[in-house]
Amino acid sequence: MPNEPIIHVIDDDEAVRDSLSFLLESAGMTVRSYDSARSFLAALATLEPGCIVTDVRMPEMSGLELVRELNVRACALPVIVITGHGDVPLAVEAMRAGVVDFIEKPFTDETILNSLRSAIHRSQDQLEQAAERTAIARRLASLSTRERQVLNGLVAGQANKVVALDLGISPRTVEVYRANLMVKMQAASLSDLVRMTLLVEQPR
Repeated sequence: MPNEPIIHVIDDDEAVRDSLSFLLESAGMTVRSYDSARSFLAALATLEPGCIVTDVRMPEMSGLELVRELNVRACALPVIVITGHGDVPLAVEAMRAGVVDFIEKPFTDETILNSLRSAIHRSQDQLEQAAERTAIARRLASLSTRERQVLNGLVAGQANKVVALDLGISPRTVEVYRANLMVKMQAASLSDLVRMTLLVEQPR
């Protein structure tokens, strides 16, 4: 299946890696396993999209240190932390660093599977939104200066007559520009046109 999300399992305990890999593969997921955070980072440049599952306590580089390093490298893959009893403060710190979930050991099969499915779903939604923003940005970049000025007026909620007055053109000319904008931006309605523009230009 093309673009199938990959579950990247990171744990220094071989038995845990094998057990978790078996569970996930039995649930129809594709798994890549790593015996340390550093071995995972070594493969980061060629990483397939998906989700990361990492233990907190590992030698050389902990799961929390890995999360911080992934933030530095702007890795967008969602991270789930698994933690032994007593590691909860570390896991909470990891949550603050941006992980999507932490799961205490021992956990049930359904707990980890549900967490992964939720993380993958959210990640795919974010990827789709990013692709939409990129496409909209390209359309915005194709607009002429005057088209962009008319668009800015419409996004500001101005009526055609107000936009025309501000730009020194006739309301009929604004209507023509507005019709061109709808075509160029592939907008189904004025509200769709405004939504797309704000999606790209408002801070997220």
